[in-house]
Amino acid sequence: MIVRVPSARAVRDSLTVRAPRRVPLLQVAKSAIAIVAAWLLAGWLVQGPPPIFAAIAALLVVQPSINQSFTRAVERSVGVIVGVLIAALLGLVFGSQPWVALLSAGVALVVAWAARISAGATNQIAISALLVLALGTATPNYALDRVLETLIGAAIGIVVNAVLVPPVLVPAARAKIDVLGRELAAALERLADALETPQTSASLEGLLLEARLLRPVRDAAADAIRDGADSLALNPRSGRHRTDLAEMDALVERFSPVVTQTIGMTRAVYDGYEQTIADEPAVRAIAEQLHRAAHDVRLAFALDAGPERVVDEEPALTRPLQIRTPSTMHWVLVGSLLMDLHRVHETLRDVED
Repeated sequence: MIVRVPSARAVRDSLTVRAPRRVPLLQVAKSAIAIVAAWLLAGWLVQGPPPIFAAIAALLVVQPSINQSFTRAVERSVGVIVGVLIAALLGLVFGSQPWVALLSAGVALVVAWAARISAGATNQIAISALLVLALGTATPNYALDRVLETLIGAAIGIVVNAVLVPPVLVPAARAKIDVLGRELAAALERLADALETPQTSASLEGLLLEARLLRPVRDAAADAIRDGADSLALNPRSGRHRTDLAEMDALVERFSPVVTQTIGMTRAVYDGYEQTIADEPAVRAIAEQLHRAAHDVRLAFALDAGPERVVDEEPALTRPLQIRTPSTMHWVLVGSLLMDLHRVHETLRDVED
């Protein structure tokens, strides 16, 4: 058995505390506003110790989307209520000894496990139980005040996130969709060029590598659409964006098989390539169809085609492809390309319809 030792760079990457990208400054500002508002409002409505529970709830509830804020608010509220109740009961039975705080955390974790509560709420139950016994007296009034504080903070977090420019991630999804369309069209163009001009082993390796990179591009577009849909849930600004997002979702779903077919055609060329393939009439005809398909992919994704050679042609593959019987040396490759090209044709025809 081979044991792989992590490299020094991998260890450093796993220990880093820096995120790959910054949280939007707007979200930071909304978090700060929610903390201040929750502190002031809870301090005014609930008399007693500083409203730490309200401030923490407001901070945790402000999330990248309103839907996530609502989910976090529910988790936070349930966790605090259960945790405070556990701490209050144990405090009444055993008093306010230091070891009772540890016992309350253990009991809270067991209760959350038995009830199959989510991980976020489970941690909140244990933290709330510890804080109640560490910061105050475990009396019914104290426990009730901390619950009220949390509900106020969670409500403030949701309101601030919903009122102050509620996040809409549809433009980010559009950017990912555009990247997918450009890269898919470029991959078809590269494949067509490879069939028309002689290739080296290195160029074929690069061709296959670039084609395989279509998968993460497609997955990134799908993830961006899911994030966009999440940002529209419970969002008052969602009305005008839902139609656009639905169209983008349908586009990715429709062209996802084309990504697979493009990779498959590129792999077939990589495996069955011969230097004489560019002289095969059937292969040249297939290359022309790939150019046309790339043009129509740009049209389907509403991208600027630019000075492409097929701009003035009718949509790709709408005219029957007429080829002569290929030579015995190339017939396997030609047959494989034709099968995938037919599937691409079906997708493009559905888009046109």
